[in-house]
Amino acid sequence: MELTTIWFVLIAVLWVGYFVLEGFDFGVGMLLPVLGRDDVRTDSLDVKPESGETRRRQMLSSIGPVWDGNEVWLLTAGGATFAAFPHWYATLFSGFYLPLLLILVALIVRGVGLEYRGKVDSALWRARMDVMIVVGSLLPAVLWGVAFTNIVRGVPIDADMEYVGGFWALLNPVALLGGLVTLALFLVHGAFFIALKTDGQLRHDARALGLRLGGGAAALAVVWLVLMQSGTGTALSWAMAMAAAVVFLGGLVMARRGREGWAFTGTFVTLGLAVASLFVALFPDVMPSTLDPANSLTVHNAASSEKTLGIMTWVAVIFMPVVLAYQAWSYWIFRKRVSGHHIPTGVHIAAVTEESTTQR
Repeated sequence: MELTTIWFVLIAVLWVGYFVLEGFDFGVGMLLPVLGRDDVRTDSLDVKPESGETRRRQMLSSIGPVWDGNEVWLLTAGGATFAAFPHWYATLFSGFYLPLLLILVALIVRGVGLEYRGKVDSALWRARMDVMIVVGSLLPAVLWGVAFTNIVRGVPIDADMEYVGGFWALLNPVALLGGLVTLALFLVHGAFFIALKTDGQLRHDARALGLRLGGGAAALAVVWLVLMQSGTGTALSWAMAMAAAVVFLGGLVMARRGREGWAFTGTFVTLGLAVASLFVALFPDVMPSTLDPANSLTVHNAASSEKTLGIMTWVAVIFMPVVLAYQAWSYWIFRKRVSGHHIPTGVHIAAVTEESTTQR
């Protein structure tokens, strides 16, 4: 296998890792105002109602130890693209400058909200941080779908490997559908993660919400995947897309049976297969041109030198297992559920990640 193909596969793996891990982070952030309401009712007289603040802190504590580590996948994917396929990186980041800038700003705003929400003992302060978390999760959830739809379906690229379309050209109907699909899938993914990682009434509400959203998300995803595969799809990419749909439906069945672990596994595998199918359909292109197929960026004309790729391969072989082992260890350490009694009442001057250590 050529080094260019190896690095295309590695970059695809990094993007798959980012979507399946950061996806539930975005989902949790977007669901704060939905599952973190103050007017919480329970269906049992034996269960004490949970305050909205307690529920919101449970939700944020569930991602507190891992959200920043999940973003490393994005940084690594961007860095690997820059080093392995510099022409792809240059065309992508110049042509998609505004959407990518909005994503970057949103991630910064979201990070500030997560880190500083518990620094001031004020309901108004926490409400403002919650807005930052919601908006900082919503924008990337939509824009990543828009971006990847355009990348796979193709954009206007001239003979100089430069994007010649405008910002509004990226907001075509299929791309907007892609944004809705990633938004819906992340919401379901986040709901099942909350159901898996919390206890009490919040756990049941999150599972029920995931089921309600699941049907619409499945319908949107099927239409979008068919449109994405109809152009350049191969037998393998079609099989992966169909497998993603089947696994997603299986996850919804498991959620209905109260099996949160299998439900979350279903959305996890669904996102992984869906993103992987896009890269399989894209190969050997990395950015197809709608003006002339000869202008398309491929793994060959967009790649770095053989020597550069060789050095990068050895670095990846040495350090990738270390990074994966560390992240797996962090998930294992914080594997337990976050219950309401883990949240100290009347104490707000604490960061989200500090609260999350009570899971140990």
